Amino acid sequence: MMSEMQIHTIARQMMEKHGLTAIAQAAHNAQSCETKGDIEEAKEWRHIEDAMKLMRGPHQS
Repeated sequence: MMSEMQIHTIARQMMEKHGLTAIAQAAHNAQSCETKGDIEEAKEWRHIEDAMKLMRGPHQS
């Protein structure tokens, strides 16, 4: 299991490289892991996805 620091480092790097599409990529990775039955890795991808959503900030209306 990754540490909180590792999660946020990966999330930041993905956001820098891919922008907001990184959130969708993390969700896709999590879904792929869930399909394969790799629940622990899927949880890590969901955690990365959540970290990126926090970095993005709230939606504007």
